[in-house]
Amino acid sequence: MLSLYVHIPFCKTRCSYCDFYLVTRTDHIGAFFKALSIETAYRSSDLKGQTISAIHFGGGTPSLVPVRYLAQWLDDVAALCCFAPDIEIALEANPEDLDGNAMDELRTAGITRLSVGVQSFTTEKLQALGRAHTAHESQKVTEAALRKFESVSVDLICGVPGEQLPLWEADLQAALALRPQHISVYMLSVEPKTRLYRGVLHGEITVPDDDVQASLYEHALSEITVQGYSHYEVSNFALPGYHSRYNLASWKREQYLGFGPSAHSFLVSDGQEIRSANVSSLTRYIATPDGAVAFREALSPDERFTEQVFLSLRINSGLDVEFLRKENKLGLRLSQTIARFEQKGWIEEHEGRLYLTPKGFLFADLIAGDFIFG
Repeated sequence: MLSLYVHIPFCKTRCSYCDFYLVTRTDHIGAFFKALSIETAYRSSDLKGQTISAIHFGGGTPSLVPVRYLAQWLDDVAALCCFAPDIEIALEANPEDLDGNAMDELRTAGITRLSVGVQSFTTEKLQALGRAHTAHESQKVTEAALRKFESVSVDLICGVPGEQLPLWEADLQAALALRPQHISVYMLSVEPKTRLYRGVLHGEITVPDDDVQASLYEHALSEITVQGYSHYEVSNFALPGYHSRYNLASWKREQYLGFGPSAHSFLVSDGQEIRSANVSSLTRYIATPDGAVAFREALSPDERFTEQVFLSLRINSGLDVEFLRKENKLGLRLSQTIARFEQKGWIEEHEGRLYLTPKGFLFADLIAGDFIFG
């Protein structure tokens, strides 16, 4: 099985907190999809004979482009490989793009799962985040999506400037009342080279401190899981059977192909695990779509081990202790490290596997780093 990712780099504006690769002009959409078709044909050998289990349109804002382009690309790919009978084709969308017949058109094109970037159901937070849609649109668009799609995911952000528990509780209760099949909870991250970072650096913006962020996150865990959602990854919760197939495949280190500028791929060939990344430039991508790969490397045994530890700890299937003992360089100190994290209440061991506790998810990268580097 193989998963596919398509990076559609167009947005109307760049959000203050966003550090993804994107462009804020849309006059190159046609040229982009022409280049995407060329790249797809060029990589036909990677697709030939494969069964595709999941496709994810990310960005950027995929819902911003005319649906006919998405439909044509799906037809192009289907001619090169086989789609699984129950394939999941997911698309990230902004609420303001989903008016009129947009959802019907997406369904007709083959989209089976809609990931709606509401970010919040409250006016205060949407204004603080600089989002283009209103709290009313967050509500109404999600309701409409749930009527038209069997699988809907809602994105929420916590820890925006000035946020405290009552505002976050309002968001959680609004989302849970709608009962989407999937909820993603992201703690606002202050990334370098963003407007948010510059505002914080210059003292113009104040974001909640780490303790407040942690309390908001832990509150989300307790509120969402009690409603029957499985906390299957650090930021993701799903009703039974509705996890994100593409994302889960990536975290499990299953093979995937990425198309478009800045997209990444992970393939296994002749026993080697190979990661590659496309050029992060729309202009260069359009000019040479058959030479879009800017970075390619075969992973060393140490790199494989590092990835396995970091990614396994992020998901609820846990990390195999024997794998950790066999591959790590900590020797006897590994048992001491495990015991230390158990005492902190960050991890639990069951039947030979290590699992992060709700509190431990806050420290996933720190724990993984200790297991790898000591």
